[in-house]
Amino acid sequence: MRAAFSLLALVIVAAIVLSLAKKQATALKPAAAGASAAATGTAGAALPAPKAVGQQVQNSIDEAARKAAEAASAATN
Repeated sequence: MRAAFSLLALVIVAAIVLSLAKKQATALKPAAAGASAAATGTAGAALPAPKAVGQQVQNSIDEAARKAAEAASAATN
C-alpha cells in the first residue's frame, strides 16, 4: 500500500512539473520568434554578444557569493 501511494505521489509530482514546463515553453515561443525576426532585420544588433552575457552571469554569481558570505559572517557574529 505504501509503495502504491509513493508511486501515485511521484506520478502527480511529474504531472505538475511537466505542466509547468509546458506553460514555460509556450510562454517563450512568441518571444523567441520576435527575437529571431529582430535579429534578421538587423545584423545581430538585437542580440548581445555571448561573452558579454557570460560576463554578466559571472558577475551575478560573484555578487551572490559575496552576499552569501556576508550573511553567513553576520549570522555567526
